[in-house]
Amino acid sequence: MNPIAISQGDPAGIGPELIAASWILRGMARLEPFVAVGSRRVLDEAARHRGLDVPVRPVGSLAEAVATFDSALPVLDLGDADYTPGQPTEQGALLALDALDAATQLTVAGETSALVTAPVSKSRLASVGFNHPGQTEFVGQASGVAPEDAVMMLAGPSLKVVPMTVHVPLHAVPGLITPELITRRSAITARALVRDFGIADPRLAVAGLNPHAGEDGRMGHEDQSYIAPAVAALQAAGIAARGPLPADTMFHAQARSTYDVAICMYHDQALIPLKALDFDDGVNVTLGLPIIRTSPDHGTAFGIAGSRQARPGAMIAAIRLAGECAARRASTTA
Repeated sequence: MNPIAISQGDPAGIGPELIAASWILRGMARLEPFVAVGSRRVLDEAARHRGLDVPVRPVGSLAEAVATFDSALPVLDLGDADYTPGQPTEQGALLALDALDAATQLTVAGETSALVTAPVSKSRLASVGFNHPGQTEFVGQASGVAPEDAVMMLAGPSLKVVPMTVHVPLHAVPGLITPELITRRSAITARALVRDFGIADPRLAVAGLNPHAGEDGRMGHEDQSYIAPAVAALQAAGIAARGPLPADTMFHAQARSTYDVAICMYHDQALIPLKALDFDDGVNVTLGLPIIRTSPDHGTAFGIAGSRQARPGAMIAAIRLAGECAARRASTTA
């Protein structure tokens, strides 16, 4: 299998040091070979700043990256850059964008088996001409997928969640929820669980929007007007979906055992339980793409970059999951 590509992320954030830490733990964590895409100098200095003895080796090909992986962290070097933990710069944002673009193109071309994206600063990227809401939309467009079909799932050991709406104000959510949106994104989710996660008959629990799932219209009409018809459409298509369910009783241990993914209506409804249960191991997975793309479910954490406080669990989980999903796809097309 080809190596996994990891875009370096913002060099002032925790991404570079966590890539180095993941390489140190590669055997214990059972990680497939990966190649960092970014600046050799940044990765080298980030590792040394964290107190890690990581030989960082520029490579000229992906075959060389695989051959190098056991003895050194391979990097497709995009050029020199300053390592300034906690101090984001325009130069750093440009490097993060170049790394994202290069790693994405390699994966779209099939030269790498999967893409893992380290955290970036959206505001910093916007200042250098990045016109996408986030990396998910960038990768979706590069993959030839419409924005509405690039679906974000957050996955951890205890829970998988898919928010129907993401980075929008809460007051805007009811106007965005439609039966078509829920049906389309839930169907994409179900197919991805089969293809990439090996779940033969995925079970979807669909949360209501309002308290008590609207309580038969007493607390809002959206649950009966929009969510219930979407669940019926999914069931008619042969997908094991149920809902709308009261969100406040969906996430305890017994309830979680009855479904494979929770379909949520808005950002915090999905991310609060995920982060409460799997804060250090959460992975952002983009479903509906022709490629595998994952990312650790945390940001740049400029405030602790370079302080040795950042934990590598989510980065390791993102790399491991990318490898597992890529292996499943490879086995079904072999």
